[in-house]
Amino acid sequence: MCTHRPSCPAADSPAARGVTAHVVAAHPEQGWNLLCDGTIVFDDTGELRPDGRAVAPHRSSAGRLAMAA
Repeated sequence: MCTHRPSCPAADSPAARGVTAHVVAAHPEQGWNLLCDGTIVFDDTGELRPDGRAVAPHRSSAGRLAMAA
């Protein structure tokens, strides 16, 4: 699915960590984007991988959130 050069590694590859795949379909009004490696990423930082695995959102603990003055 990835047509740019250099191509992204497969979504389940250890080499994919830290590599930003390109957005091929953006749906901000619905809160998700489809990446060129077949991964769907959600605004809450959760992911749905091409093989059907779900990756839970990466939540910060309340103690680490910035507080407005």
